[in-house]
Amino acid sequence: MKSKKRLIEKIALERINILLRLARENLKINPKRSARYVLLARKIAMRANIHIPKELKRMFCKNCNSILIPSLTLRVRLKRGKKRLVYTCLKCGKITRNPFGKRFK
Repeated sequence: MKSKKRLIEKIALERINILLRLARENLKINPKRSARYVLLARKIAMRANIHIPKELKRMFCKNCNSILIPSLTLRVRLKRGKKRLVYTCLKCGKITRNPFGKRFK
């Protein structure tokens, strides 16, 4: 039973990786298709009941499903006093704050 679940998780992660790679490649050519790929990747994760890895989760906007690429679809700011990275999606304006520093590596 556990091996079947692990197999499903492995296949789902492979598909999520492929979809997010395709979304990144198609962003300039067709932004709507790129957003659709992100939406499909999120649906696969929900259906397989798995978490998308942190480094992949930070690649897209949770509000508009846009791939986040600095200066193209994303503005990045540092708040040194609070030790936070502030990401702003340039398509929908959604703000995401992530901690950074020695403690959060």
